[in-house]
Amino acid sequence: MAASNAGRHPQNVGCRTLSLSAHVGFDSLPDQLVRKSIKHGFCFNILCIGETGIGKSALMSSLFNTNFDNSPSTHFLSSVRLRTQTYELQESNVLLKLTIVKTLGFGDQVNKADSYQPIVDYVDAQFEAYLEEELKVIRSLFSYHDTRIHVCLYFISPTGRSLKTIDLLTMRNLDSKVNIIPVIGKADSISKTELQEFKKKIMSELVSNGIRIYQFPTDDETVSGINTMTNGYLPFAVVGSMEKVKVGNKMVRARQYPWGIVKVENESHCDTIKLRRMLCTNMEDLREKTRAYYESYRCCRLEKLGCRDIGPENKSISSRSLLLDCREGEENSKGKLKGRL
Repeated sequence: MAASNAGRHPQNVGCRTLSLSAHVGFDSLPDQLVRKSIKHGFCFNILCIGETGIGKSALMSSLFNTNFDNSPSTHFLSSVRLRTQTYELQESNVLLKLTIVKTLGFGDQVNKADSYQPIVDYVDAQFEAYLEEELKVIRSLFSYHDTRIHVCLYFISPTGRSLKTIDLLTMRNLDSKVNIIPVIGKADSISKTELQEFKKKIMSELVSNGIRIYQFPTDDETVSGINTMTNGYLPFAVVGSMEKVKVGNKMVRARQYPWGIVKVENESHCDTIKLRRMLCTNMEDLREKTRAYYESYRCCRLEKLGCRDIGPENKSISSRSLLLDCREGEENSKGKLKGRL
């Protein structure tokens, strides 16, 4: 008996080893999650920021190949407003609850200094609504309609020169709250050479002003190649249209001009297809990044309510000290930009 137990760990003495008579089936867990997710459906929320007439509605219809109901907006609003519309889309057996939030009157006011404030307030309000649902005694987050913004498509006017101060100021106030993807609206109004130079200038100004935009993740081997390449296309030059034009024997979605046509789904004409592909490929990553932004908001709100965590040596842990330096730098940058309006 002593000889047979000599090679065993002391804790295993007297234990029997049983062999499995059948497959356990842990590998079925991902399938269960997939079925559950498909049954419940998915939600995705897009915030479109841009001047009136920049092509926000046309691009949304082009991205999801759906004619969304859109009523024209006026240029004479006294302040910036937001319009929220929710749609239920289905592709194969997958359901998507899509919420599109668009700015109305953005950039139309004489005094543009606080044009960003209603947008920031809206983003924070969605965080606050989710936090209130979390703090309920009886909560149902699984069935709760999550309205937190997953991605912000920021439309830049195709001037070919530089970003406007209102663009810099708005993105600077939002880059710590939402995933920003800059797009050049109606990009077919400037030449290809001007467009490439404009893209370089935009990226340079974003970096010099310390504005963080969403970078498509490159740590996943399955998408690292295409995402690395796509990051080089930022900002996307987009064209939207649901009109069909006959080209040869085919009807294609395009914009027709006296000198020719611009095909919405031709990647040599614009980046609309690239944008659609990247949104679909990285939709879950955008949702995860949004949860990270929400956690930062949640931490600050709970601290204001007096909540603290106790760490090693019974010391109170607070994230506020970690955020002070960053916020101080942000406020300095915002002050400089605001002074230019």
